[in-house]
Amino acid sequence: MLKMISTHQVRLGMYIQSLEGNWLSHPFWKAKFVLYDQADLEALQNSKVSAVWIDCSKGADITETAEDPSQEQKEPLTYTAQTLPTPKPVSTTVAEELHRASQILNHSKLAVMQLFNEARLGKAIDIEQCLPIVEEISTSVARNSSALIGLARLKTKDEYTYMHSVSVCALMVALAQRLGLDNEQIREAGIAGLLHDVGKIVIPGVVLNKSGKLTDDEFSVMRRHPELGHAMLLKSELIPKCALDVCLHHHEKIDGTGYPHSLQGQQISILARMATICDVYDAITSNRPYKEAWDPAISLAHMSKWTGHFDKELFNTFVKTVGIYPLGSLVRLHSGYLGVVIGKNPTHLSRPIVRVFFSVKSKTTIVEQVVDLAQSSTTDRIVSREDPAKWGFKNLENLWC
Repeated sequence: MLKMISTHQVRLGMYIQSLEGNWLSHPFWKAKFVLYDQADLEALQNSKVSAVWIDCSKGADITETAEDPSQEQKEPLTYTAQTLPTPKPVSTTVAEELHRASQILNHSKLAVMQLFNEARLGKAIDIEQCLPIVEEISTSVARNSSALIGLARLKTKDEYTYMHSVSVCALMVALAQRLGLDNEQIREAGIAGLLHDVGKIVIPGVVLNKSGKLTDDEFSVMRRHPELGHAMLLKSELIPKCALDVCLHHHEKIDGTGYPHSLQGQQISILARMATICDVYDAITSNRPYKEAWDPAISLAHMSKWTGHFDKELFNTFVKTVGIYPLGSLVRLHSGYLGVVIGKNPTHLSRPIVRVFFSVKSKTTIVEQVVDLAQSSTTDRIVSREDPAKWGFKNLENLWC
């Protein structure tokens, strides 16, 4: 039986069927769950949600909860198999998360294609269609950020426009989590990342997918996509203001040389500064119609030298988020071997887990071996980042995914 109650009447053990109000004001990713965590109860009662619907057949009724806290402790609520709460994301290894991340990316791409195609036809973006995408991405990133972010780089040139949006969403969520933002802010960061490039869907294909260098006129057309996207998003009253801002300003630069408004420093919002980093990183590490992808570790090295482009503090946090040597990076070891990074050690970012497969001295492949450079028994170390193209390596992803 469904029953609406005020938020202050909610108690542990209740099955929350839905929450009243705009979804963006909700402190949770899902509306249907058993409330079992005291921290979640406090978050709900301190939120903007005024009332909730509970399902008394799946959890406690308002008449079953004790008004006396001491009585509540003497007779704690128990959960049946039907009402067991969904556990929070538990950390997993890259290998454990890859399959789930692959599935999430596949249907996220299809969902974004549908969303953007409808927008191309003049329909307003349905923001609530975005939430399940951001929720699944956020949950995967919370379990292991390297897996989904690493796989998202492996997009084809034809699917770049759609998968770039999914990738930037994941990177924004991961960076927001690393910064310690709350659930609502993480959700907003994900939505902003997902929609930041929506304006590109109305850029002519001959410009958007041109394989050679753009002419000045073509580049002027391309530079219009933030304003075009902003105008498209304005058609929906429910689009968060931060997503509108990110869409309009993700090409601004700290030194004021960006576009469309030449903002500089703190004039650029923190989410827009985050999006600038995430957008560039995914762009240069992906195959696009006019260029091949750069190695992720080399990409970070290049980005660190671009004076005036990024917020330095946020960029340093971003590096900690993806790792100094992100998943799939090609590195040379002191021992004279080449290896591909297959995992990171959060407390030792310069000493990731590497799959060694090639001898520099003999210039031949060797029997693959996994080396955890953070182990005290390991004396080897990384001496340089390497460009796969220089060595003629293709499909290095086969070594890690």
